[in-house]
Amino acid sequence: MILNFTQSVLYGADTSCLSSLGGGSESTASGCAGGNMITLLLPLAMVVVLLVVMFIPQRRRDKQVKDMLSSLKTGDRVRTIGGIYGTISSIKDDVVVLSVGPDKVKLVFARGAISQVEDAGVENTMTEEVKD
Repeated sequence: MILNFTQSVLYGADTSCLSSLGGGSESTASGCAGGNMITLLLPLAMVVVLLVVMFIPQRRRDKQVKDMLSSLKTGDRVRTIGGIYGTISSIKDDVVVLSVGPDKVKLVFARGAISQVEDAGVENTMTEEVKD
């Protein structure tokens, strides 16, 4: 009884294939073996597909960000992950100095803090200063 319960938990509710393997006919055993393989392979295939769907797009995005960060140069207008817009004044290893705002205040950031390179500078479109 314990063996039947264990088999039903491990191999599903249908244990007729397992009991027929002990001394049953060859046709019953071969028909059941194929059914058990499908029930074992289907969840594994679904997990593999799920992993592929999750990781391949993330790797593409990571590669794009890495390429963008490696191609930064002085004069590029960028946005940081904190939402600060500025122009790159200098780059040295992993340190980027940005000129921000109409007063060209210099801020120092890590290279990884750059979110994206902008086409048009936001600071150039500012017509009035921010008032308290």
